[in-house]
Amino acid sequence: MPEPLKKPVSAFTKKPKSLEVTAGSLAEFVAEVGKADAKVKWQKDGKDIQAGEKHTITSEGVQHKLVVNNVTKDDEVGYAVISGTSKVKFELKVKEEDGKGSPGGQISLEVSPAPTPAAPAAPAAPAAPAAPAEQKENVAASSPEAPPSPQLPNDTQDEKPSDSSRKNSVWSLGEGSTEEGEKLDDSKRSTLFTEQPHSGTVTVGGDITFVAKVETKDLLRKPNAKWFKGKWLDLASKAGKHLQLKESFDRITRIHTFEMQIIKAKENYAGNYRCEVTWKDKFDSCSFDLEVIEAPEVQQIDIRAAFKRRAAPVSGTDGQDDAGELDFSGLLKHREVKDENTEPDFDVWELLKGAQPHEYEKIAFEHGITDLRGLLRRLKKIKREEKKSAAFAKVLEPGYQVERGDKIRFVVDLADPTVDLKWYRNGQEIRPGPKYIFEHKGTLRMLTIKNCTKADDAAYQVAAGEEKSTTELFVKEPPILITRELEDTEGLVGERVELECEVSEENAQLKWYKNGIELGVSSKYRFRTEGTKHWLIIPEAAKTDTGTYSVKTAGGQSTAALKVEMRPLKILQGLTDQVVQVGQQAVLQCEMSLANLPGKWYKNGQVIYPTDHLKIFHRGRVHKLVVEKAALDDDGEYTFVPEGYTMHLGAKLRMTDPPKLYLDHLTKTPEIVVVAGSKLRLDIPVTGEPMPRIVWMKGDKAILETGNRVRAESFPDHTSMVIDAAEKDDCGVYKIVVQNEAGEDSATLKIKVVDVPDPPAAPIVTEVGGDWCLMMWSPPDYDGNSPILGYIIERKKKQSSRWMRLNFDLCKEMTFEPKNMIEGIPYEVQVIAVNAIGLSRPSDPSKAFVPLAPTSEPTLLACDDVTDTSVTLKWRPPERIGAAGLDGYLIEYCLEGKDEWIVANPELTDKTKYTINGLPTGEKIHVRVKAVNAAGESLPITMAQSILVKEVVEPPKIRLPRQLKQTYIRKVGESLNLMIPFQGKPRPKVSWTKDGAPLDLNTISIRNTDTDTVIFVRKTERYHSGNYELTVQVEKIEDKATIVIQVVEKPGAPFTVQIVEVWDTNVELAWTPPKDNGNAAITGYTIQKADKKTMDWYTVVEHYHRTNCFIPDLIVGNEYYFRVFAENMCGLSDEATRTKNSALIQKQGLALKSPQYNDFDFKETPKFTHPLINTIAVSGYNATLNCSVRGNPKPLITWMKNRMVIEDNPRYRMFANQGVCTLEIRKPSPYDGGLYTCKAINPLGEDEVECKMEVKVAQ
Repeated sequence: MPEPLKKPVSAFTKKPKSLEVTAGSLAEFVAEVGKADAKVKWQKDGKDIQAGEKHTITSEGVQHKLVVNNVTKDDEVGYAVISGTSKVKFELKVKEEDGKGSPGGQISLEVSPAPTPAAPAAPAAPAAPAAPAEQKENVAASSPEAPPSPQLPNDTQDEKPSDSSRKNSVWSLGEGSTEEGEKLDDSKRSTLFTEQPHSGTVTVGGDITFVAKVETKDLLRKPNAKWFKGKWLDLASKAGKHLQLKESFDRITRIHTFEMQIIKAKENYAGNYRCEVTWKDKFDSCSFDLEVIEAPEVQQIDIRAAFKRRAAPVSGTDGQDDAGELDFSGLLKHREVKDENTEPDFDVWELLKGAQPHEYEKIAFEHGITDLRGLLRRLKKIKREEKKSAAFAKVLEPGYQVERGDKIRFVVDLADPTVDLKWYRNGQEIRPGPKYIFEHKGTLRMLTIKNCTKADDAAYQVAAGEEKSTTELFVKEPPILITRELEDTEGLVGERVELECEVSEENAQLKWYKNGIELGVSSKYRFRTEGTKHWLIIPEAAKTDTGTYSVKTAGGQSTAALKVEMRPLKILQGLTDQVVQVGQQAVLQCEMSLANLPGKWYKNGQVIYPTDHLKIFHRGRVHKLVVEKAALDDDGEYTFVPEGYTMHLGAKLRMTDPPKLYLDHLTKTPEIVVVAGSKLRLDIPVTGEPMPRIVWMKGDKAILETGNRVRAESFPDHTSMVIDAAEKDDCGVYKIVVQNEAGEDSATLKIKVVDVPDPPAAPIVTEVGGDWCLMMWSPPDYDGNSPILGYIIERKKKQSSRWMRLNFDLCKEMTFEPKNMIEGIPYEVQVIAVNAIGLSRPSDPSKAFVPLAPTSEPTLLACDDVTDTSVTLKWRPPERIGAAGLDGYLIEYCLEGKDEWIVANPELTDKTKYTINGLPTGEKIHVRVKAVNAAGESLPITMAQSILVKEVVEPPKIRLPRQLKQTYIRKVGESLNLMIPFQGKPRPKVSWTKDGAPLDLNTISIRNTDTDTVIFVRKTERYHSGNYELTVQVEKIEDKATIVIQVVEKPGAPFTVQIVEVWDTNVELAWTPPKDNGNAAITGYTIQKADKKTMDWYTVVEHYHRTNCFIPDLIVGNEYYFRVFAENMCGLSDEATRTKNSALIQKQGLALKSPQYNDFDFKETPKFTHPLINTIAVSGYNATLNCSVRGNPKPLITWMKNRMVIEDNPRYRMFANQGVCTLEIRKPSPYDGGLYTCKAINPLGEDEVECKMEVKVAQ
């Protein structure tokens, strides 16, 4: 059965927690969401909370707060916060003021309240056995009559694991309280963390990773990080299948990243965790929480089978990881076969729904349900989900069950038959086909699945608009029955044994067991299947194969006994006693009646294993033990025991041997070395039969056993010479003689007394580097009669008294190179000689020395410029400078084909750019640069290619700025300062012209450099307007650019203003445009009026475009003058033109016959007065397209790219002001190039203009 749909991850990264505050104070709840733009809604007792005096709602980024002011007993209700589909419940408890607590009573969610005890069991069932705490919580939560629990709601409190699951979990021992975890949280005083692990939420079976980062720029070594669960459980010892700890290091950013990954999370993994980082005396700690959310469970199947505990897993499997958990698919596969009449005739779910909470345990016991806690958890979810649906009149049942091969029909009743309906299987939409049939009948919607198979065992969902109904389908497999039982079997050792059974279906899965232990395919056991028949085959039976064998299927099992007996055995030839001389071969042989019968050889009761000395042969019925070059220790009693039988065969082997001394570990004239003052005991093995007589001698003097400091000792198997407190006089040649009746043997030994060497002379430091030095020394005068094995080198800072060993392996040479010293610190070194006896006293310290090193070579050497006689180089400073600092740089060059390097700068330069002058034209040179400090010159950096001393001609090219590609407008009196960059070699010739004529250098200043030219006018005038052409020329190649400069100023006053007509309270004016428009287009006019009595001017109309105007609503009886100002882009004209005559508004009673005028039709089809212009834009800089349009009614403007309408794209901004249409393209790329169209539409018609835009990448 596939896994049920996983519950979506909560939208909240931090959930509000229940509080207990004092009456009259304020309570603050804090919630954090994953996205800053997520909408959050607060509820009180199921109703939305509106911000006001009582409740304050604020939000900052992802953090949302609810503050309850002046808390009273009426506020002691349930609260909730909702974001999307996630809802979190919490409570507010109010206690009466008792004079205790902090002033103000404000409580923050940063400190969790202490956990309250679990709710007691329902009082209605006192005789029932005590259930786990979690079970009691579920009983109380699912019963409407149960008293309210003092524990927090399930939405904000993690469910605690049961005692059994806690024992099976390797993490449960570290479960700590939230309060203790928060006491350890010191994140606000962080000194090491650059990124702390954050609290997270994961569904059961999901993965989650916590990341902590530490910056180590100021740390010399790697920090040490530890992960804890609760207060003390170190998770490093729990790493494995469900927990992985990783760390990585970024050498560029110098940041260590520590990761803790939880794989396939379980419910009891939830809790408080802590990450600690230490480095020397620095310490940092951060706490965070893990919330594990249960995945949705199957609502309705065979309830009694689903909530029975699974059997313990078979040995050798991984079942222990999931012990105690529910697995419905496993139940379907391994349930026992029951008769049809044993199925209940009623729905246990309905029985439980209508029962009282105290009756749940009784009902579960009567119907064989052992997992009461899982039953109550599922019943609680079903009751919680019983709510009315706006889309469904009848929803799907929680679960359906069908036999394999049958068909199943899902039926829902819609409240609205017009709503769009979709079916899903495991989240994938179901399409109609031969297998899936959709049916409509009134408001009923049906899905029929034909010929159900195990693949149809899945979670199904029907969606009607925004509402969904979910169910699960369980496909029951028919039980596998054993139609032919196993039979008891007997066999003999070595024969083939077969156990056979027959089942009800072909290709059925079954398991074989021996004495309750599952059997797998191996060389010992083989399995064979033909249709419904199954065999267990033992190719060669052994005595150990005797036992009880069983076969198990999903519908039953069968058991039979196998007995393996031994075959009868006879001895055809027994073992005989033998006497063998040392060095000869001994053979013990016997013959049995059975061929290929294994057995074991024993010597004096100990098992004999084959070696080069003892060889064991077995061919057919003959067993042979061969002793090659028999020795005295081969003497003994030998026995052969056939495998599987109680009989045994025995014989004795006797050895004879002349006396012999065993000095295999010594040479022909061995030398024994002893340390002066120590004790020497020399043991020499001696063999011989009978026991020989032993004599020790030094020269002609025998060593007696009664001696004091030097004495001899004799034992049955060896002889010894003992020297207490060895002296130099003990050196010499010693002789040992052994005799018996079989022969004689002798040997000579040499003894030498040795001691530790003298200390070497003080070492000499010959060369010093940045963190190393080179030292040498002389060997000691006396080596203690033992060759010097090597030397130990030690180092210390001059001001310190602590010596540090530098080499763990002895130094064989007379020179050594200490490394890893701190540059600029004085050091001393000393040497200790080592021989086989021990270490000499340390030598005298060397003279103090200070490690200093040249810098590393400069970097990024490049040629910046080349002329006919000079080369300009540039480079970057060395990556490593060191304590000696950097005095400067030395530049050298070498002519190609020569080996002599010539210094280019006699004095060091501290710049990273230098020009080598006086070079021969046409020659090729190699250049290199060295960094120099007090320690000497660094390694040089050399250009890979030679440089030709000849100026390269580069075609001229003008880099015209974007703002100069269009008309450049300045006001009269403003300064003009334009810099136009260009390129070209050798230095280009620059020339300017205005309107085809040379510039007047008296009013315009020109400044030219190698790379740019500047045109400057301190105070612009109208005559500075025109087309300026820039020409850049290198030899015969030139590049040109034209700049259009327009100098503008305010326009003059209109030429004439006349009163055309006066009627009623209206006056018609007309005027002519000004003669001087200020070198810019007239954008409008401003009309003012003044009463003749006061002559105070008042503006009537502004930004008026026509040259005639009607002035209405004048006061009857007054006499008016009028004046008009012209306006352009610089503003209004300084003066205005006034009417010569005044307009008198006659009083009432005068007969005035107004002429009849027809209304002017201002309607006009759209027409572009200024088209779009083809544009070349530079990548990365904003570009604009401009045009102007006229039309009435005001046309609708639409922009298109490549004939596709541009809309809802943040990279484009569109403006329209007084008929001027602008499209701004923000930081265009080559992709933005193409054909752009501006289209204007009104009811009278439409018009459009287009242009091409090309985007070039800046060089």
